[in-house]
Amino acid sequence: MKKVFCLFLIVPLIGIAQLKKFNVTKPKITLPKISTTTTGISNQIDISSGLKEALNNGITKQVSKLTAEDGFLKNEAVKIIMPAELQKVESTLRKLGMGNLADQGITAMNRAAEDAVKEATPIFISAVKNMNITDAKSILLGNENAATVYLQGTTNKDLYAKFSPVVQKSIGKVGADVIWNSLISKYNNIPFVNKVNPDITDYVTNKSMEGVFKMIAVEEKNIRTDLKSRTSPLLQNVFGLLDKK
Repeated sequence: MKKVFCLFLIVPLIGIAQLKKFNVTKPKITLPKISTTTTGISNQIDISSGLKEALNNGITKQVSKLTAEDGFLKNEAVKIIMPAELQKVESTLRKLGMGNLADQGITAMNRAAEDAVKEATPIFISAVKNMNITDAKSILLGNENAATVYLQGTTNKDLYAKFSPVVQKSIGKVGADVIWNSLISKYNNIPFVNKVNPDITDYVTNKSMEGVFKMIAVEEKNIRTDLKSRTSPLLQNVFGLLDKK
């Protein structure tokens, strides 16, 4: 009986020894690679890059239209008109037969904006490049101009500081300062009117920037809604998520 028991103990040991002798190993199991995206949504970096590309497209494709002659003046969406406080000035001049002078003033402002945007385009491109988009996913899934509004909100102060001197230079370059000085001087010499002395540089700067952001928003909307406007694999990948909403 003891011999039989010993035999049962020896046989398993022999089996283990035989396995070691022939170096038997378990087959390797190759696991499928798991995508770095989750639930089909691109990672934060891709979305951020896609938004920046869309904004850059807005600058290169749409804002460039503003730099041409009449780019502001004949674009009703961005045309710079008399500031509210000077609309009475315009009305009075026209009543007194000086409508041509009022027209010159409006044209001069728009010419200054067109020239300023031409010089300042690199400023806007740099602002987009250095923009820190903290919540790219919510911006992507937001309104049709969400990225443009974010750019405006986060860069407006710094852009104004850089853009204002460019506008001031352009005002002198196109002769807008001479025309406006003449316009304001003639109005202030009219009997019984309240004298005015507007800051033309500040007004044109703000209106020029508003125009730039409006045109960037046009391109952002195009990319969000028109497949043909997604001109790169990155734009197709990132904004394609909107089609699945």
